[in-house]
Amino acid sequence: MTDKNNKASYDPHNIFARVLRGELPCDKVFENQHALALRDIAPQAPVHVLVIPKGAYANLTDFVANATTEENLACYDAIGTVVKQLDLADGYRLIVNNGADARQEVEHLHWHILAGKDLGRMLP
Repeated sequence: MTDKNNKASYDPHNIFARVLRGELPCDKVFENQHALALRDIAPQAPVHVLVIPKGAYANLTDFVANATTEENLACYDAIGTVVKQLDLADGYRLIVNNGADARQEVEHLHWHILAGKDLGRMLP
């Protein structure tokens, strides 16, 4: 849901907001000024890292419409750094679920980096 300024509603009590505030622990992989990369607590592949912006963005649509250039660059820098740090030279999949039809489970933007095995076709 968005308001008239194209800003998605955001629940400050979602799990990623709580991690960012230090209320919940995480297995941190990388962090910069605007992004945090952490291991997924229910991995779907041998490597499953989430990259989350530190800003309150409900989804990718919200982020694209409202994030600063600095936030954009920092998030993609975090993704690139994690890929390099984990030596994912054999390949990886980068996924963003945006909204209900994509089955976004937490309404805080997050990129999934999946790797470590043949991930098969993207859709059946």
